[in-house]
Amino acid sequence: MDVEHVVGAPHPRLRPFVTRYSGYRMRTEPGVHRGLPSRSLTLVVTMDGTVDLLQGKFATLCGGLHDEAVLITHDGFQHGVQCSLTPLGARAFFGMPAGELAGTTVGLDVLDAPAGELRERLQEATTWTDRFACLDEVFGRLVRPVRQQVEIAWAWQRIAEGAPVGEIAAEVGWSRQHLSARFAAEYGLTPKVMGRVMRFERANRMLRGETRPTLTEVAAACGYTDQAHFNRDWRALCGATPTEWIATELPFVQGGEAGAVAELWP
Repeated sequence: MDVEHVVGAPHPRLRPFVTRYSGYRMRTEPGVHRGLPSRSLTLVVTMDGTVDLLQGKFATLCGGLHDEAVLITHDGFQHGVQCSLTPLGARAFFGMPAGELAGTTVGLDVLDAPAGELRERLQEATTWTDRFACLDEVFGRLVRPVRQQVEIAWAWQRIAEGAPVGEIAAEVGWSRQHLSARFAAEYGLTPKVMGRVMRFERANRMLRGETRPTLTEVAAACGYTDQAHFNRDWRALCGATPTEWIATELPFVQGGEAGAVAELWP
């Protein structure tokens, strides 16, 4: 396994819209990788080859929020940059709510973004620092004024804190049904499903840590009622139980993290 992985932060003024840049160059055995649900939209620009999904092959793409794993087929060589966008980033960069991209993946050209220019400039840059600066410059040009309903932004924050949907509805003065409808229109997932995705994301991060706790400890820390609940939720969201994911995907993840890794945080 030959893996180079470099992470960096966007320019401070972009951080409400994009939280992380991840540059990668990997030579591994061909296979299928799971793109896991999270609270971020995924924007990818390849510098070589394509990202091969069931929907097609993409040199550049943006994938919305989703509640099941996205299967990525690769031939053993992957080279590009992945950007984690906040839902507000969809409005800032593309002029649409994240809900319009939920559960799907589209090419950046479909979103009227300068896909060709961005890919060409990343290919021409010689360092990851230069590539991340290029992303800053292009994203900076794309940013437009954004407004989001206060109640919806508050609901997202409270869901991230683990608050029950009924409690959030009472806080904003809406019925549960109205909150779910407005939340889903903005983000593409209901508050209940988004809460499951965020809980799954927390558990996944714990399992990726240098000192990995037991599955029982992870389940308890993340609010699963018991191990059976933990397994059911993971199978629904990931396509595998935690034990199965650890056996098939974690060695790949840890191999990447143990390779040539650098952090570029301005």
